[in-house]
Amino acid sequence: MPHRWKPNVTVAALIERDGRFLLVEEETTDGLKLNNPAGHLDPGESPIQACAREVLEETAHDFEPTALIGVYLNRFTKTRTGDDITYMRFAFAGSLGTHHDWRTLDTGIVRTLWLTVDEIRACPERHRSPLLLRCLEDYLAGQRFPLTLVHTDISVTEPSAQ
Repeated sequence: MPHRWKPNVTVAALIERDGRFLLVEEETTDGLKLNNPAGHLDPGESPIQACAREVLEETAHDFEPTALIGVYLNRFTKTRTGDDITYMRFAFAGSLGTHHDWRTLDTGIVRTLWLTVDEIRACPERHRSPLLLRCLEDYLAGQRFPLTLVHTDISVTEPSAQ
């Protein structure tokens, strides 16, 4: 049987406060890059749960997704290895909650930043992915979909229910 191609599933949060957006600055093999709070879907969790977890791990803030902004595909070649990787990103908008200043940020996250749209647009060379700006533009255009579009069967979160 031939090898089956599978994209890497990721989640990202678009978080706005007073006209600024919460981003993370993270270490990559290509230097310091800006990204939405984002990360990979882990086994046993829904994309919505993954997004809340990733925001907490990368920013030390609670986060409640309230709307799906979109689902995006991006193909990327790793600079160091030449690996060809495709990411499928679920981007969510939502409400930022409590900041837990005692939490250590995830490995590789240098700091969090609040940037304006113009500041983000002005530095595309610093974006970890072109999806950062694409998701932001969709958010600014008012694109919002109900969370019910993202269905996670109970067999994912409770394997004994299979």
